[in-house]
Amino acid sequence: MSDLLAKAMLRYTLRQPGTSPYSTPIDGVYILRSDNPKPPSYRLASPALCIVAQGAKWATFGGSRLEYSAGQALVVGVTAPSLGRVFEARPDKPCLVLIVELDLGVMRGVVEQMTNPPKAAVEQSRGVFVTDFDGPLADCALRIVRLLDTPDAIPTIAPLVIREICYWLLAGPHGGDMARFALADGPTQRVMQAIQALRQRYAAPVHVDELASVAQLSRSAFHRQFKALTSLTPVQYQKQLRLLEARRLMLSQSMGVEAAAFAVGYESASQFSREYARMFGAPPKRHTKHMKAMLEA
Repeated sequence: MSDLLAKAMLRYTLRQPGTSPYSTPIDGVYILRSDNPKPPSYRLASPALCIVAQGAKWATFGGSRLEYSAGQALVVGVTAPSLGRVFEARPDKPCLVLIVELDLGVMRGVVEQMTNPPKAAVEQSRGVFVTDFDGPLADCALRIVRLLDTPDAIPTIAPLVIREICYWLLAGPHGGDMARFALADGPTQRVMQAIQALRQRYAAPVHVDELASVAQLSRSAFHRQFKALTSLTPVQYQKQLRLLEARRLMLSQSMGVEAAAFAVGYESASQFSREYARMFGAPPKRHTKHMKAMLEA
């Protein structure tokens, strides 16, 4: 099935203008293609199913590194900063990844309609995991890509296939974890609400007690569950959010280093530069100059 999916994805990308990532007519569905291994890069990962049809990648969340290759998928259940890299790719056999964004509201609706819904996992586990994709789930992935050849059918068929993907994730070996992400009023959902509050106020000083109140947990319980989900402490999460946003401002809006530092909440440009270099491997000015050159190449 991976070979069929890879061939369908490659055909689609070869017909498209521009470079990866390739958007599609299906909302929330993208195709990534890498003809060569890539250096590690940071991004803010959102809830998604990331299916590798060919090649291999790794992703690090906090101190946890996950590798996934052809026939496997990375499932991201919570928005969190991550460091990722394509490490297996070549021009005649590029790395091909199908990204299907997960709408937890749709997932919740599927849970409610299941005759035997999975029980939400009770143990503190990470908000990301790697799973094999085969059987019905692999069939859904192939149908999603083949559907791109019949755009008139997309509005009717695509939402059904997306719901089916949600069903098979919930019915699979990690169904308890998926149900935990989808429950409207479980402790995981409340921690995710606190994460959303932190994302909205990332430039302000972080107050863990306030976030714990949003999650309706004690400070210590909130701290444990936050780190279990994201592999980061709230302070580490905020710091990476700030640095990612500062990078975006310097790249997309040509904002200066000091202006970007103050815009994301730093009071000291020198502290910002030190922490930026620690995360990205080079001072902000040099790093963004290098990235712009790569984007323009």
